[in-house]
Amino acid sequence: MNFDVAIVGSGPAGATCAALCAQAGLKTALIERTQFPREKVCGDCLNPACWPIFKRLDLETRILALPHSRLEEVEFIAQHGASIRVPLARQARGEIAIKRSLLDQLLLTRAGELGAAVFQNHTVTKIDPGWILHTTGGSFSGKIVVAADGRNSTVARLLNLLPASARDRIGLQTHLSAPANFGSRVALHFLKEGYCGAASIGDGELNLCLVSRPRDLDALKTWALNHFQIAADPQWRTISPLSRAPIAARNGNLLLIGDAARVVEPFTGEGIYYALSTGELAARHIVDNTLDAYPKAHAALYRGRLWINEISRFAVTHPRVATAILATARVTPGILRFLTRKVIGS
Repeated sequence: MNFDVAIVGSGPAGATCAALCAQAGLKTALIERTQFPREKVCGDCLNPACWPIFKRLDLETRILALPHSRLEEVEFIAQHGASIRVPLARQARGEIAIKRSLLDQLLLTRAGELGAAVFQNHTVTKIDPGWILHTTGGSFSGKIVVAADGRNSTVARLLNLLPASARDRIGLQTHLSAPANFGSRVALHFLKEGYCGAASIGDGELNLCLVSRPRDLDALKTWALNHFQIAADPQWRTISPLSRAPIAARNGNLLLIGDAARVVEPFTGEGIYYALSTGELAARHIVDNTLDAYPKAHAALYRGRLWINEISRFAVTHPRVATAILATARVTPGILRFLTRKVIGS
């Protein structure tokens, strides 16, 4: 099957790119190795910077109709239990938390509504010259190919573009019944064993994320089970690597978007923003036939906000330093308020 654009991976980056390419009249294929809906390791938080893209996709009302939590504050909790709470700005389109299974299904559906041909349960197995993609469900050719298949991108691996990664940390994520009185908030725990993030996601559920080095993972899980009074070990979803060298955003008629191009720590609240933004950016350059300009625009997008993710990542990987920063912030709380405003884009 021949297409103007063949996009591999239908998470927020791929689905956004497919929706906008199809809306512009390009014959677009969206190729996905799994069957939706499916969960994804993520903090499930959407910062307000995402809303303009949802508006352009005409999805604002439909997103807010799904189960979600409108987040009201972030609590930073140091190793020994001292905490600081920072309220989030109350906005019509503010910070919310929503399950990735719900969000990703909606974005995939929207891509199909706008004319993209969606192929689920199609794993790419080989790429031949001329951008011919062989999958477990058939072969596709695209004048332009977009890799939107994540940090362990199959497209990048098959083209020998995927860099080596250090598997020094492991991320775990699950959904639980929210503890009584947890409220509509995000709680960030910086512990000697690692990092724990918890967020209300609506319908009485909690997103729980853990990050640790392998040797400390069991101890961190034990702490979480006790702290949140979890009766039985839940079903954990795992992600690794949590960091990886970036890949050039363009290679001939191949564009890379989302984590396929540059990995963003999955629990900092920035990942979905970058996925949506790079998907929209790639679609704009494809539609305008300005592929040469895409790498520079891609770099500029990350240059504007990447420092936020780097600070968040440093706090996750150095809990003792994070605890020291929190001690300082108790004296000068404006520091955390400033950083929180930057993270949520307000």
